[in-house]
Amino acid sequence: MTHTKQRSFPRIEFTDSEAGALEFPSSTSRSYNYYKPAKLRATMYEDVTVDVQPDPDRHLSQGWIYGFGDGPGGYPKEWTAAKSSNWHAFLDPNEEWDQTIYRNNSAVVHQVDLCLQNAKRARAYDGWNAAWLKFIERNLGAWMHAENGMALHVFTSIQRSGPTNMINTAVAVNAAHKMRFAQDLALFNLDLSEAGGQGKEGTGEGRSADVPFDGSAHKEVWKNAPEWQPTREVVERLTAVGDWCELLFATNIVFEQLVGSLFRSELVMQIAARNGDYITPTIVGTGEYDYDRDLGYTRNLFRLLARDAEHGETNKVLFGEWLATWVPRCLDAAHALQPIWSQPADKSVTFAVSLDAAKQKFRSLLEDLGLDSPKELDQ
Repeated sequence: MTHTKQRSFPRIEFTDSEAGALEFPSSTSRSYNYYKPAKLRATMYEDVTVDVQPDPDRHLSQGWIYGFGDGPGGYPKEWTAAKSSNWHAFLDPNEEWDQTIYRNNSAVVHQVDLCLQNAKRARAYDGWNAAWLKFIERNLGAWMHAENGMALHVFTSIQRSGPTNMINTAVAVNAAHKMRFAQDLALFNLDLSEAGGQGKEGTGEGRSADVPFDGSAHKEVWKNAPEWQPTREVVERLTAVGDWCELLFATNIVFEQLVGSLFRSELVMQIAARNGDYITPTIVGTGEYDYDRDLGYTRNLFRLLARDAEHGETNKVLFGEWLATWVPRCLDAAHALQPIWSQPADKSVTFAVSLDAAKQKFRSLLEDLGLDSPKELDQ
């Protein structure tokens, strides 16, 4: 008769160190937050962006777990001269994340596509006068290069440079906005070229002659037209800036206010309808809508930096230096564009009025950020 050997197992002892042993106010909840949401409940935007990008100051107690062969690891704060006691305090007021990027841009693309289809179906371009057709051919085409340059070489280049996922996501959306708007302008140019662009020009004998639309003229204008060279220079200078925060400040705070909105909002949007064009304002309006959203996140970021309890005053001095660098350049670009205000047949707004409006908006923005207006604005 054989006896089965009894196996022995170590006795289980609970030490209260195992997962789930600790009791805390929300330990029985089925939802968990490792951050403090801006409001009572976390939004989807916060859940998919906050702390998705790691940070040794918060959750990586062992430091960065990866790095670059020729530099520091992770997302170095030294990539900008601006400082913050808590970069993670920034949240995008637009709450942009993967789903909203596609949904919002899809809606805009659908709107532009319908506008262009209806314009061709209704032969809307046939009623444009020659002066306005030439204005679109040269100037809106030239602006396409500025938008494309900012999309590819400004915002795309820094969409990974910020120290938090919230900043980088907002910048990536900004890049997508610029890229899509540049493509919309290119498609508009192509449609006008294919439609023949038969603008009407008086012959002096009571008759009119067809003036063809040159879809390639914008390249020569952007490269050589004297009124556009200062704008081109500023855009190219922007692409050479290494500090991501300065680049964001110089583009969205200074250049877009004194040059971008001046051209898009204070000129094109004001005079297009007076020249028989109801198509261009729809397309350019999408770019203005994009900028309004992008300015929203930019304003929030620099307001936080300017009001930072530890570094706010130092940041204001730094921002003042950036203003001293970029405001004169952008004002030179704005003044150089003055001749294009006289090109349309119906000049319902003067350059002086447009520039004053742009300057006033810029002053209001700087006041909101707690920054002094540069003396160049009063000259």
